[in-house]
Amino acid sequence: MTQPHRAVFLSDLHLGSKDCKADYLLALLKDLHCDTLYLLGDVIDLWAMSKRSHWPASHSQVLLEFERLAAKGTRILYIPGNHDAPLRRFCGRALANMAVERRGRHTLKDGRVLLLTHGDEFDAAVCLGRFEALVGNLGYDVLMWLNRLCQGLRRRLGLSYWSLAGYVKKRIGKAQAAIGRYRQAAIQAAEQAGCAGVVLGHIHQPAMEHCQGLLYLNTGDFVDSCSFIVEKADGELELIHWTEQQKVLAQSQQGALVEAA
Repeated sequence: MTQPHRAVFLSDLHLGSKDCKADYLLALLKDLHCDTLYLLGDVIDLWAMSKRSHWPASHSQVLLEFERLAAKGTRILYIPGNHDAPLRRFCGRALANMAVERRGRHTLKDGRVLLLTHGDEFDAAVCLGRFEALVGNLGYDVLMWLNRLCQGLRRRLGLSYWSLAGYVKKRIGKAQAAIGRYRQAAIQAAEQAGCAGVVLGHIHQPAMEHCQGLLYLNTGDFVDSCSFIVEKADGELELIHWTEQQKVLAQSQQGALVEAA
């Protein structure tokens, strides 16, 4: 990430929750160079913090990295999500060197305009009843608990990061159908706004797709997939899975040490 980017899109960091992968996030931010950083919601998980306080030093360090980037000239736009919804009262104002808005737009190097939003406004498109939503939330909490156990075991075994949660979600038919309806609602919103596509998060399902002639870009998250989207200096868009890049870097460094020995 040493090369400068025109824009970087991050969402669903969930600082303040046990599932936040702050170490991976810090490794990214400390080496990040971009003109504009878009934070597309659920940066701070006020829901999780209202149930149980969890704020290790690494989470404060993430906020300090945002402050450092802003001080170095990176423009930061923060669009609060449903987990940090109380911060929406700051929309239209600045908050800690960040502009805060309910929605935003980004103009790509080739002139196309993308709609920016967190994505929770499209929940109605998924059409879950109250009971199904409750069961879904409980199921997700259990899945993330199992994911934490899995990662702890893999670390002790010296294995790289692998997402149990992501593996399970991709194999549940109803989840994939709901994601399809969500994507369709997002694309319709972009079309209505006269945009060439949409960038959002919320559902923790990274994607970079063409749908009905428009771009659907979902950043993913930093609790499970550890993914984000960049617009490179030449205007190319890329979905990056940060844990995979870190694994490749670690392997190359290990190889260099072996050769030097």
